[in-house]
Order: sequence, then structure tokens, then C-alpha cells
Amino acid sequence: MSLCTMALAVTQKDFHCDVNNSAHHTNRFSKDRLIVRRGQDFLLSVSFNREFPQGADTLQLTVETGPKASDSAGTRSAFGVPSVVKSKSWGATIQKTSQNTVTLKITSPPDASIGKYSLSLQTGTTPVQNHTIGNLIVLFNPWCSEDWVYLPKEDERQEYVMNDSGRVFRGTRDYIHGIPWTFGQFEEDVLEICLWMLNASPKFKRDPGEDCSARCNPIYVSRIVSAMINSNDDNGVLVGKWDDDYKDGVKPTSWSDSVSILRKWHKSGGQPVKYGQCWVFAAVMCTVMRCLGIPTRVVSNFDSAHDSDGNLTIDMYRGNAKKQNESVWNFHVWVESWMRRPDLQGDFGGWQVLDPTPQERSEGAFCCGPAPVKAILEGHTEHKYDVPFVFAEVNADIVVWYVESDGTKTKMSTDTQSVGKNISTKAVGSDARTDITSSYKYPEGSAKEREVYTLAVSKGHVTGGVRPPTAPEQPEITLKIEEQSAPVRGQDISLRLIVHSNSTVTRKMTVNINADSICYNGVCAEDFWSENRDVEVQPQTEITIPILIPYSKYEGHVLENKIMRVEALTHLPWNNRGFFTSKNMFLSRPTLSLKTTGPPVLFGEMVAELVVENMTAETLKDCTVTLTGPGLLKCPQETGVPALGPNRRLRVQIPFEPFEAGQRVLMADFNCSLFQDVRGCSTVHVQH
Repeated sequence: MSLCTMALAVTQKDFHCDVNNSAHHTNRFSKDRLIVRRGQDFLLSVSFNREFPQGADTLQLTVETGPKASDSAGTRSAFGVPSVVKSKSWGATIQKTSQNTVTLKITSPPDASIGKYSLSLQTGTTPVQNHTIGNLIVLFNPWCSEDWVYLPKEDERQEYVMNDSGRVFRGTRDYIHGIPWTFGQFEEDVLEICLWMLNASPKFKRDPGEDCSARCNPIYVSRIVSAMINSNDDNGVLVGKWDDDYKDGVKPTSWSDSVSILRKWHKSGGQPVKYGQCWVFAAVMCTVMRCLGIPTRVVSNFDSAHDSDGNLTIDMYRGNAKKQNESVWNFHVWVESWMRRPDLQGDFGGWQVLDPTPQERSEGAFCCGPAPVKAILEGHTEHKYDVPFVFAEVNADIVVWYVESDGTKTKMSTDTQSVGKNISTKAVGSDARTDITSSYKYPEGSAKEREVYTLAVSKGHVTGGVRPPTAPEQPEITLKIEEQSAPVRGQDISLRLIVHSNSTVTRKMTVNINADSICYNGVCAEDFWSENRDVEVQPQTEITIPILIPYSKYEGHVLENKIMRVEALTHLPWNNRGFFTSKNMFLSRPTLSLKTTGPPVLFGEMVAELVVENMTAETLKDCTVTLTGPGLLKCPQETGVPALGPNRRLRVQIPFEPFEAGQRVLMADFNCSLFQDVRGCSTVHVQH
């Protein structure tokens, strides 16, 4: 048999993983397996048992993803070489030939389903020779203008896709602090876990073929991920818990990275990890979305409303009230992901809210979004997904009711301005906080903001009874609580209550003042102090009442992440009107700063220098610092440190040797008898 008639057989293949992955911004995942982004070509070299004369032999490639792959579902594609490459189909051209080797340039469509693909090659006509080439992974492509997740600015792509660490903002609207978080989307096995997560979803189990076909759509994929991060419906990643009993799991405040959570879930075969709260859910979802190629950022909303009946108001009950059904969280954290929304009429592409914290069901599952931020800003609550719920989180009105002993309710006040403050995310290229409130809502109190609220009420598909918004009337009595000085844990809390009368007559009244500790989701943990004050206010004047809450009253009650809430309430029986105000206070905590010295080179001798400052009036005992850092320390390094007195500073130096090059994050965690998980971090650029 002559060489030219010998059947063409594959003897070797080369995916050019290093070159391809670098071009596709996936080389941080791996340099020895092919991971590409859709809509962008990649190289494949195939060597044969004889020379490949162009035109004389025929080649055909086939790619498949998921079970029951089919051309009609878009999960299988067979294409000749060379082929006419169309924008919505797979195709290949010959880049070059060299003796027995052909180098092909293969292009995937910008709407290809993401996931793991098999690639095979058929040679000849009769008989056809089938050759398995290998596997590749296809991801979304924010660098491709035809991909729905295309993000035009390179610095934003670096931040929202490539950055594997960041900040998550927590606290109260007046005391915002960022905690460091390692997303770790490029860590070994995280991509495999994220793809496994898609296959663990109920929709894949119900119809694998249809599910894999729908993975071309970032809207669909984002809803799957939102549902799978929580465990409520589907043995998803995290169990949510909002009390103090975490002994059968890990406290939400103890987590500082997504990778350990995802690995723990995967290693157990999909048994949910205990426990998470909103910032943990959001940070893990950010990891998964960035891993899959969808630009994503973590967003924190302060004074965030949870509207359970869909009427865009939060009803708060005082007096003879029973358990609250609705609440205002001190902060709530979700993610925004960038994508087009061709499923909606109008220009609603861009940032979309996705919230994996299980709060309310969406189309039967505990997920939320994607809700276009533009739709929230303009009050278009008729659009999917879950726009009314997110609109209420940032712009609901708070209506406070006084409940009589017989159950009669009287409205005390309507607050149109408190919900949705200082909406925050990490800045591009730095750890600073960026305020993005203006992208969600018009200025509080402006005519435009009230106009949007009215539109939102009229357009929303609500589940509860809707009260049309009304302009708040001027109350006869107003109450306001102010701090006399910054609250320091371990000291008495000094406040003042300002009572202002708009009445034309002198008013005598009893003001009830009480303090309690609350969890960050607005749920009262316990009352610990109260007193009544009899006051008399002259017409059109105001008086100031000093308030002193002794340390002995709140000691042992306002611990960990709990916040002190002080409320003042007066009820005027002669006209059955009540007046109310409250203030949340974040008591001082220790601070931790971290820096490094020494040459940041592989296996160089470096030193981590930690400074812990006790900003409280109490002595901190049983103190330890723990240092961690992928690529910097082989394992966490815990060091015991002396007790730290009030307003004292402690300096600790810990040596380490980096063992992996690249941008690395060093994290320090301080724990003591009164506080857990006080953190600081430092970025180290390790050179070869």
C-alpha cells in the first residue's frame, strides 16, 4: 500500500495549553489542560502517520458537552476542516502544515454552552477513522464583544473576573468596615467544583440535556448558581443560620475564603456546609461566577429592608406587639453580575443583582435575580427577576405602628428615607470602598425618588396589599437620639434624646427609652435596659434629655457581631398618636494592621508585622494571632500573644518564606476572650 493511500491516522496531538490558556486569560487555572473562553479561537496541532496534503484528505471535528448531546440543542457540533467559520457555530481553519503535522485554528461561537467538552476527529471518507483528541473546558468570555457578559473596560475585567481576593463591607451605615476575603477562583480544583455544582442542581437532574443546552445563557446559569449556593432546596453549598449556636459547624464570622467552603462541600459529596450568613453566601457566589467567566462584584447595602409581603413597605410594630414579620437589616450583602438582558424590553443590561442568601422563593426556589440595577433605579418592578424584592431592600418605606392591648393599630410614623444607605463595593484596583448608591436610587427626599417609588408600586406584581405612597405629614412630636461621644465597649454609653414639639400647646408625656442587642439582620437578641422619662415640652420648642446606659447593663449582652439598638417611644393617649425613633450603634472593636518586610522573592526570608490595637476599655485575654496565605505559608501559623490592656498596642513579627510566585494575599486573624476574627491582610507580589 502506498503512503498516499494509507488510511490517515492520528499519532499525536498538542493542545498548546500554555499558549492557548494565556491568550484566553485562563492560565491561572492550569497550564497543562485546555481551558478556553467562548467566541475566541484556539490552536490545536495534530500529527498523522503520513504527510497531510491539503485538499486530498478530509478532516472533520466534533465537539460535545453533557449527556445526550445534540445539534438541535447546541450541545454537539460537527464541522469540517477547513470550514467557513460563522459567528454562531463552531469552525476551524488550517493555520499551517509541517510534514505530518497540521495546526488548526478552532473557533467556538460566542453563545456556546459553557462546560466540559469532548473533542474528536474523523479522517477519510470510506472507511471513516474516528480519533479521540481529548477534553477541553469552555467558559464565558467577557473579552468577546458578542458574548452577553462582555465588559468593555480592561481594568474592570481584571477586577471583576481575574482578581481572586477582595473586601466585603459590613457594620452599620455609620460604622462601615471592610473585611478581607479570598475568592480563590483559580485555586486547584475550584473550577471542577463549580462545574460539578451545575450538575448537582435539580434542573440538571430533571433534564440533563435541556440544562446543558441552557448553559449558553448567563441569565440561566446565574439563577442556578444563586439557588445552589444555599442549601434550602437542593443540598447546595451553605446552610444559613442567624443565632449563636454554631457548635455543630463553623461560625459564619470565622470564614475568610470561599475555597475551603467549596472544597468541604465537594469532598462530602454535596452535604451542605454549616454555617453561612449573607456575606458568606455572596462571597462564595462571587467566586463561582468569576470562575465561570461572568464579571461579578460583592455589594453591601446598609439599612437593608426585608419585605416579606411584597407591598414595598416595612411594617414595624411597637407597644403590645408580637413577633415582627418584616425587618430592616443593619446590612445585607449580595452580588452584582454584568450581563446583557435581551429577554427584557428596553435597555436593562449591565449590572444585575443576584442574591444567594435564602430569604424568599423565586419561581419556587430560594434564589434571587438577576434583577437589573437600571430597573431598580427607575422603578420598573414589572421586570424579572425579583425586582420588587430588591427595590424594597434599597427603597422601601418604613411604617411604624403602635399596637393597643386589644390589637388596635395606630400609625405612628412613616419613614421614607432610612432604607438603603451607603450601598458599597470594593473599588477597581484598590481596597477602598466605592459608594454606588446613586446607581440604585435617586437622592432621598427628591421629587424624582418619590416619583420612582410611586411607579414601582403601580407596576410591581406584588403579593400583599399595597398602600399608595403618601407624603409624610409633619408630626406633632419628633424624637431623635444622638451620641454624646463615640461608644466605647467597656465604658458607659452617653447619648441624648432630643424631643421637639410642633404643637401649639404645651405637651406632657412619658417617653419610654429602652436598649437591646440585635443581630445584623435586625432581629432582637435580648432587651437589657429601659427607663421612663416624664417630660414637658413647650409649643414650638425642643428639649434635650441625657441618656446614660451603664456598662454593667450591657456587659455580656452586646458581644461578637451584635449591635446595640436604643429606641425611644411616646404614646399620647388623648389623641391616640405615638412617636418613635431608634438608633443603632456599633461598639468599638480592636483593630489589626498588617504589613510585610523583606524581599518578596521565591523562598526569600520575609517577616509579617502585625499591630493589634485595643480600642476598648477592657483587657483582652487569651489572645492569639493566626497567619495564613496560599503560596506564602504551607499551613496556618498560630501564635499566642500576651493579654492586651485598654488602649494598648501590641506588635507581633512572624517570619515566613513564599513558595509560589505571583500576587498573593497574606491574612492575619486575631482572637481573644471577647472578640473573634479581627482581621487584616496585605498583598504580596512574589517574584521568581
